[in-house]
Amino acid sequence: MGKHIDTGSMIIIILTFLLFIVALWVKGLTRDLLLEIGVLLISIKIIMMSYKSSKNSEEVMKELKSIKDRLDCKDKG
Repeated sequence: MGKHIDTGSMIIIILTFLLFIVALWVKGLTRDLLLEIGVLLISIKIIMMSYKSSKNSEEVMKELKSIKDRLDCKDKG
């Protein structure tokens, strides 16, 4: 997983989680907690989309390498 999550993303994950905990402690279980949960969920969704994009990019690169290898082999033969 560390291969797909860079240092900046990991810092954002930790910072978001810590700020959520602080907000929970400061605000308590009030109506404002729903706003904090929304921010946390949006951050999680963005991180998940980034991970999925990274995986898809990796798959596309493998396919392109496969196509390139076939074309190189065809040119030589």
